[in-house]
Amino acid sequence: MPFTFGTPQVRRAPLCAPSLVAALLFAGVVHAQQAPFTLDAALQSATDQSASMQAAQASVRASSEAAVKAGQLPDPMLAAGIDNLPINGSQGFTIGQDFMTMRRVGIQQEWVSGTKRQLRSALADETVGRERAGYLMQLANVRQQTAAAWLNAVYAKQALALQQALLDHMHHELAATKASYRGAKVGAADAVQAQAMLAQTQDQVLKAQQTYQTALIGLSRWTAVPVSDVTGEPPAPESFVSLLPPDELRFSQPALIAASDDIAVAEADTAVASSERSPNWTWSIAYQQRGGAYSNMVSVGVTIPLPLNRKNVQDRDVAQKAELATKARLTYEDTLRQVQADIRTQSTTLASGRERITGLTQSLLPAADQRVRLANAAYRSGTGPLADTFAARRAQLEAQLQVLDLRREVSQTWAQLEYQVVPSTMTTTQ
Repeated sequence: MPFTFGTPQVRRAPLCAPSLVAALLFAGVVHAQQAPFTLDAALQSATDQSASMQAAQASVRASSEAAVKAGQLPDPMLAAGIDNLPINGSQGFTIGQDFMTMRRVGIQQEWVSGTKRQLRSALADETVGRERAGYLMQLANVRQQTAAAWLNAVYAKQALALQQALLDHMHHELAATKASYRGAKVGAADAVQAQAMLAQTQDQVLKAQQTYQTALIGLSRWTAVPVSDVTGEPPAPESFVSLLPPDELRFSQPALIAASDDIAVAEADTAVASSERSPNWTWSIAYQQRGGAYSNMVSVGVTIPLPLNRKNVQDRDVAQKAELATKARLTYEDTLRQVQADIRTQSTTLASGRERITGLTQSLLPAADQRVRLANAAYRSGTGPLADTFAARRAQLEAQLQVLDLRREVSQTWAQLEYQVVPSTMTTTQ
């Protein structure tokens, strides 16, 4: 018996009017969600829905809030108390009897110079920039992963189409072989072999279907919405990233942006630490109320920290921050070399992959097509067995799948190279 495919019939309970409306609405939602995804649509959905990017945006907003606070004076402090309260004798624990006892209320304010506040604001602004670089790194990662997942899905779909085309051909050949067998034109072995190859092809189709569904699930992880199908052709594996000079890479490659911002943060932190070598003064004013027979008083004062061990405290802090700035600069240089090496490696791999695709397309595929034509011609003329035509068809499919798998592999390298940089429109509007 030939294999047939069909949709199983499932009995459903009749729907009442409200249930019918809800079902139609749900079907509309599912249909809207399951529209085939192009690469651009997948990238857009991923950037709009990514939880990791939203978390990075929240971190940017948090640092922006802190930046507003950085340049402000500390809050003033309210000071209240009782001075010179007697604790024994006839006036013990009484207020207003002894001329020295006073109720006191006052204000204290730590004064931070305008220069220090400007430096602190500058450090906070650089910290915001570093958080934005973290957002760009998340953006680049999401775009890379989404593009890779979409390419996996689209090539899995193409592989499934090839397997399905072979299955359709095998059904046709099986019917023709059985007709020939009944007419005693072929032997029983040909018919049995055709049935076995059909079963193998059906299994390969099921495997390809599973691969495609798995790829769609992987893509859904990044788009954050269900994906039931993909559409569109994979982009040509050509990338401009390898042509970018270091100065442009610095403003488009998130790892370099982050490393550059680390330098700015470390240098601003060093400037703040240097300014802290001069202590902040604290001013105070207090109103003191005594008993009715005595005059009230006002006190004014200032508190000045004494940096007696500046060499081992403040100067050490400045030295620490300066070394961290040196570390940041050296890290940037190392990151630049690593990024450039990765780009060169990926560009070389990409060029080699394109060359391999061209070679297989111009040699392997034509040879496989020629083998099919020769086997068919031999079978029709009675000089070749039917098994040779099946083997030629299988070899043709395997050649096509080999080229397809190579295209998929090359496209993955292209995605890693192309999407490691962020377009200028995204770096300026994020």
